[in-house]
This record gives sequence, C-alpha cells and structure tokens, in this order.
Amino acid sequence: QVQVAESGGGSVQAGGSLRLSCVASGYTGSSNRMGWFRQAPGKEREGVASIDSNGGTNYADSVKGRFTISQDSAKNTLYLQMNSLKPEDTAMYYCAAGGTWYSRQLSLIRYYYQYWGQGTQVTVSS
Repeated sequence: QVQVAESGGGSVQAGGSLRLSCVASGYTGSSNRMGWFRQAPGKEREGVASIDSNGGTNYADSVKGRFTISQDSAKNTLYLQMNSLKPEDTAMYYCAAGGTWYSRQLSLIRYYYQYWGQGTQVTVSS
C-alpha cells in the first residue's frame, strides 16, 4: 500500500521560512520522480517544484530563487525549503510521488504523478 505523508506546514509572517517534508513508502519506485504542488482556495492545483532521480530540479517561475526542493533517497524523504515567503504562497501543499513524466518540462503537471499525500497547510500573513 502506497503512503505519502507531508509535514511541516504552519503559519508564518511574510519574509519568513518553512521547510516541508514528505515521506513516501510502499511502492517499488520504478520512478524516483517527485514533486510539490499547491492549491489555494478557488484555484487550480499548480506545480511548485520537481526533482528526478539524478537530482535534476524544475521550479515554477513564481518560486524560483526562494524555494529549494531536495531529497534524501536513503530516507525516502522529499523536502521543500521555502524562504522569503509571501502572502500569495498561502495554500495547501501536496507531495506527489511516482512521477511518470519523461521530460522535465512536464514535471509540474499534476497528471504525471501517481501518488499523492493529504496535504499540509501553509499560511503566510502580511
């Protein structure tokens, strides 16, 4: 049984930092492609960052230079370091595993992931 679990969300003031973690287990990872997505109320779920088995990364333009995705393969854990947070970063953040994308350009599209966590809330106040 595949399990994906996020943690690390919370409330922070603008300019602050948070680090999200995600542990994925229960699948014999034919793909170590993973990603972070977010969804604000009334908006579509959007890709934030992705990483492949070689450590190659991709970021949404809105978070470039502020967010960093990384993974610890030994611990099967994915991280998202979020710095210089803005109120517009407020959303539910989801971890996605089992990515099937074959090009990094596709890695921020939700349909290319098989497994999802329940999400962790990030709230940034001005």
